[in-house]
Amino acid sequence: MVITHEVTISPMRLEDIGRVLQIEEASFPTPWPHDAYAHELRENRLACYLVARAMRQVIGYTGMWVILDEAHVTTLAVDPEYRRQRVGERLLVALLEEAMRRGARWVTLEVRKSNTPAQRLYRKYGFKDIGIRKGYYSDNHEDAIVMWTGNIYEPAFQERFARNRADLELPPPAS
Repeated sequence: MVITHEVTISPMRLEDIGRVLQIEEASFPTPWPHDAYAHELRENRLACYLVARAMRQVIGYTGMWVILDEAHVTTLAVDPEYRRQRVGERLLVALLEEAMRRGARWVTLEVRKSNTPAQRLYRKYGFKDIGIRKGYYSDNHEDAIVMWTGNIYEPAFQERFARNRADLELPPPAS
């Protein structure tokens, strides 16, 4: 489905979990349960979860934990009907901006070895492969590639981030 309305990014709310779970089930072999998202939103002070909406409907989501100066991306998914329209990229940009607001200096994540579209997106934003977690995914024991940004305040990262962000034609970030 082609997006014909503006996509907005906002904090995930408890009432969004049902739709998030639908996208989760369409995106991952072992989806998180409802209780996990409810716990993250209610209890985890280190967590940040965002949703992308088009016409008030959740079409994607992402999340991270910020621990001291490191942000760990926990999830990112887009409804299959809305993929290839840069929704995931917009979610990643919003998440990186929030990581910076929260004082993170580094961002890390794990991605399935077979998920080359996600790897391309992360590399576009300066993530580098730094290791492999053998058999990381419990559903099929697929390896995870560990990716890391390096210092997100270094000029090279900031320039790449600003260039990619501008290419999305987003308004300037809130100060």
